[in-house]
Amino acid sequence: MNYSAEDVRKALENKELCVYYQPLYVTVTSQLKSAEALVRWIKKDGSIVSPASFIPVAEESDLIMDIDWYVTELVCQTLEKQNYMPQFPISVNFSRKHIGEKDFAKKLSDLVDKYELPHPLIEVEITESAIVSEENRLFEWITSIREAGFTVAIDDFGSGLSSLNFVKDVPADVLKIDKSLLSHNCEDEKERIVLESIFTFAHRLHLKTVAEGVETKEQLAFLRSCDCNKIQGYIFARPMPEEDYLSLCMAHKAAEEPADILQMQNHASAVNLLMEVVFRRYPLIIFTNLSRNTYYAMVYQNFTTTSCPSTGIFDELIEHGTASMHPDDREIFSAAFNRKKLISEYYAGKQEIHLVTRQLGDDGIYRKAETFYYFVKSGNSEDIIAIALCQNLTD
Repeated sequence: MNYSAEDVRKALENKELCVYYQPLYVTVTSQLKSAEALVRWIKKDGSIVSPASFIPVAEESDLIMDIDWYVTELVCQTLEKQNYMPQFPISVNFSRKHIGEKDFAKKLSDLVDKYELPHPLIEVEITESAIVSEENRLFEWITSIREAGFTVAIDDFGSGLSSLNFVKDVPADVLKIDKSLLSHNCEDEKERIVLESIFTFAHRLHLKTVAEGVETKEQLAFLRSCDCNKIQGYIFARPMPEEDYLSLCMAHKAAEEPADILQMQNHASAVNLLMEVVFRRYPLIIFTNLSRNTYYAMVYQNFTTTSCPSTGIFDELIEHGTASMHPDDREIFSAAFNRKKLISEYYAGKQEIHLVTRQLGDDGIYRKAETFYYFVKSGNSEDIIAIALCQNLTD
């Protein structure tokens, strides 16, 4: 059946629209952590209209904004009923039309404050497609929401419009991975590689991750190995009416960490913690393929100089680095990290090269910099790989 905007407006006025809640669980512990609010249209005769049948109609006008605020108030009422039971954060979907809404963050704050709720209990979800189409105004909008104490999630990531460069710059808190990326049940090698890459870059950008549409044990097992933070999907729970959701919350204690988190640590999570320490110690980390004369800077922050290209030809990198050295150190630097010399050292059985030089900083001052080159072996290639770890030294 086709519904008009007037049909939807009457349903809103008659309070036929209600909220269902789909719980989200901690991936590793299966502990209830939060929920997403999903609008449903339940007619007087008890029949349920799919959101796909009326949300697109509402999106064509500002009616969708009225629905979003209506849903948000129902969510606040649900959270208010939890004052004497465990409260879990709830995410609410907002149309891209709100990006242009005047004083959105203040309006949201006033509504939440009306029910005397902590702001972190509400998470604002906006779809990836909205982010792409409203790029110019988005940053200010998200910043205002976060400054008001709410969190922001990018929904449906990977649904077809993703821009990794843009996600890198969006000041959001959560990345929700679209279920389409799990379409091969995490048993396809290419699918696993894509997912692993997404979780790795999300972690490095300090984004929490949620996998949507998880339905099988195979998907869950793989996502646990990827350090995915939360799971949403039928494997744990379908969307449910408020009464059932409140009963579920009563049955769960507030989310607690295990006594010793190391006992719950999966391999990917442990590696990520290790990498955080490495990145903190070495502000410049360069991956080099000596066989192919290429490199890329995996980390480049707060180093003596910031003029190094992030990727390119390794020989040119060494020429660039040599030029930035103190005149008395240029020859030794060039000789130590000459590509042919490094390959020769590799075949001679060397495992690492270490050198301390004086490098010209962006401020025109020479400072000591320490460089370690480690030779490593890739299981996927015969290429000669070296990793440079560089740090500033204090005199």
